[in-house]
Amino acid sequence: MIHRLLAPTLPSLYITTSRDKIGKGLFIQHGFATIISAESIGNYCWINQQVTIGYTANPIPPTIGNNVRIHAGALVLGPILVGDNSIIAAGATVVDDVPCNSLVCSPKARIVKTL
Repeated sequence: MIHRLLAPTLPSLYITTSRDKIGKGLFIQHGFATIISAESIGNYCWINQQVTIGYTANPIPPTIGNNVRIHAGALVLGPILVGDNSIIAAGATVVDDVPCNSLVCSPKARIVKTL
């Protein structure tokens, strides 16, 4: 009990999307360091930890379709549409529309400089 006074827990899951714009069955697995600021989220979506869904310089956030899975560390940014049944792979940065039934992955790592 005293540890809660000395080291209070900090919130790490931020959801600014209004409840009436979130479909049924939203599943947030390990909501640690997760920010969800979407225009709307469809039914039965799955969001993992360290995901950011939010704004760019444009004040309109992403729209997430039905049955979308967004895996750990992914960034989904700007006024885009993520189509139904799509998967955003871990670590991907998405700034363009995603068609329905698509898999979006980050680019393959490459050597920039040899030390």
